Amino acid sequence: MKGLELLEKLSNLHGAPGFEDDVIEFMSHNTSYESNRDSINNLYLSKKNSHSEKPVVALDCHSDEVGFIVEGINRNGTISFLPLGGWHVANIPAHAVKIKNSKGEYIDGVVASKPPHFMTQEEMNRLPKLNELTIDIGTSSYKETVELYSIEVGNPITPDVTFKFDSKTQVMRGKAFDNRLGCGAVLEILEDVKDEELEVNVKGIVTAQEESGLRGAQVAGNKIKPDFIIIFEGSPADDTFKDEFSSKGAMGKGIQLRVVDSGMISNSRVLNFVKNIAKENNIPYQLIARSGGSTNGARYHTSGEGIPCIVIGMATRYIHTHYTFASLKDYNDAVLLGKKILEGLNKEILKNF
Repeated sequence: MKGLELLEKLSNLHGAPGFEDDVIEFMSHNTSYESNRDSINNLYLSKKNSHSEKPVVALDCHSDEVGFIVEGINRNGTISFLPLGGWHVANIPAHAVKIKNSKGEYIDGVVASKPPHFMTQEEMNRLPKLNELTIDIGTSSYKETVELYSIEVGNPITPDVTFKFDSKTQVMRGKAFDNRLGCGAVLEILEDVKDEELEVNVKGIVTAQEESGLRGAQVAGNKIKPDFIIIFEGSPADDTFKDEFSSKGAMGKGIQLRVVDSGMISNSRVLNFVKNIAKENNIPYQLIARSGGSTNGARYHTSGEGIPCIVIGMATRYIHTHYTFASLKDYNDAVLLGKKILEGLNKEILKNF
């Protein structure tokens, strides 16, 4: 399974931080590599009988998506919730969601929004507060919500969005492109290089709880201790609110190479090596510098004695909302660049990082 078919399956799966099981199970069953899970819900993919004397290069992605968690059930049957990951309250109301109940069933709900007919003037002139929002599943009492639908405190909640592809623009629309795009890239690259005689030992790391503080990466870095990590991310696109000169993350204009963000300053030697690989293979790229946000690289590059990293981003419009857009070309370029980096690495080059 590759390309659009793979991305559609991954995007439509549900995996809030700490509840990534559906994604992990899917990835485990769609790889020829051995898979192992740890206690925090990280998934590790490694080739059978891999050569231990070769330096280890890890391909990283995270399986979780921004979501919510049930905080309580109200007298009228509505559900109060807490955010998992970085949401802005303006992007939450009046959207469909899925709640995974205590039986593992997915229950349809909608984030309730008060009609303007019932709003005070003060309410109409401000954003709602997060603790004012609830989810409605169509019930009218606490008893109905609990007994008919088995909803309980701690159930995970995710956006209810179905993947679509526009063949005219080669643009995908769906949820969780942050970071199911990365999950797809890691799976594809691992399968594409499995029979190649590389000078590095390739492993896959699918981390949990990235959206809730990069927690999985902290565990994975200490556990695997790779010599180099390539991080694949669905990264924020800025082309719908910046002009062509100030935009550095335009969808469809090339993969993003992250120079700096709030968690990591990229290793310039690594960055130059990857830029040269991209140029040699006619892979377009954009250099981005962000004052905020971070990736798993923030944990990896300070893990142990320091692990050199590169972040390969795929520009994603409207990240951390229900509906996101991404370019299939950017995704394919990220996969190609990942493979070319692996083919160009050896022990001597890694020593110079």
